[in-house]
Amino acid sequence: MASADDTEATFYEALQQGDLERLMSVWSDDEEIACVHPGGPRVVGEVAIRGTFEAIFANGPVQVTLQQVRRLETSHCEVHHVLEKVQALTPEGLQTAFVLATNVYLRTALGWRMVLHHASPGQAHELQELAEPAATLN
Repeated sequence: MASADDTEATFYEALQQGDLERLMSVWSDDEEIACVHPGGPRVVGEVAIRGTFEAIFANGPVQVTLQQVRRLETSHCEVHHVLEKVQALTPEGLQTAFVLATNVYLRTALGWRMVLHHASPGQAHELQELAEPAATLN
């Protein structure tokens, strides 16, 4: 991928389409890649990560959209703190949940690849972030 943003876009498009092969194509081939789903354990390695997404996709694609992205960037690593909005049709109707996730990307010989996706349950949309105000220069 040409940029970490491209890799991230492909990851979320694959989730929305339930496309396991496309989703796995964004991951680094490093044996220490890791994924944490909301409320779940740390899953390490490609085979284990693939298995968790296979189980998720057994229920169909994931209707997820990014609501906010904060980036920390260097020339070889990017960390994206994201707010995901996840929607699912349940017997009670359309349900919405928010997820706070951290996605870490490394620049490799094959382009930008994901090495970590760590997701945690969020709260009501308006309570997702506490941030100190930006400093004012005189």
